[in-house]
Amino acid sequence: MKELVHAYDDYALSVSMTTRDPRPGEEEGKEYFFVSEEEFKQKISEDGLIEYANYCDHYYGTPREYVERQLEKGKDVILEIEIQGALKIKQKFPTALLMFVMPPDAAELKKRLEGRGTESPEVIAQRISRAAEEAVGIEEYDFLVINDKLEECVKEMHALIQAAHSTPVRNTELIHNIRKELEELA
Repeated sequence: MKELVHAYDDYALSVSMTTRDPRPGEEEGKEYFFVSEEEFKQKISEDGLIEYANYCDHYYGTPREYVERQLEKGKDVILEIEIQGALKIKQKFPTALLMFVMPPDAAELKKRLEGRGTESPEVIAQRISRAAEEAVGIEEYDFLVINDKLEECVKEMHALIQAAHSTPVRNTELIHNIRKELEELA
């Protein structure tokens, strides 16, 4: 996702809020907004999150204010979220485009998690178990993207997003206006 945002000016990557501790090298406001569980629940009560979920014993959510600001600028906002949050987004925003980005196989997922060097074997096992649960919901997404070769994956995601801009469901106002104009001319 970071490479997609870097390669194209059309996108803004949303910064999620979480109750987990920062990993080494993560910066407040860059990778995440790190908050207490109490602060997170306060944000929920204020309707300050467009989606949130509990993932591996921590809360994660998308702050509403940032997303709305980016949309007003005409940017496509990329949310890097798990399946619970993605499905909530699709309910609230039916024209949202859901892409399930995954490695080529489960062994590669495990290798990548271990390669980070930031999580214990227990946390890695928990994340793999959660990935197995999420795999049940893949069919709910609009597209499946295999993240094998980064450059190809980025190009594919960009092409899918750009193509989605031309779907009728995302152009209802244009369709309405054309129909109205045609009726007036007829």
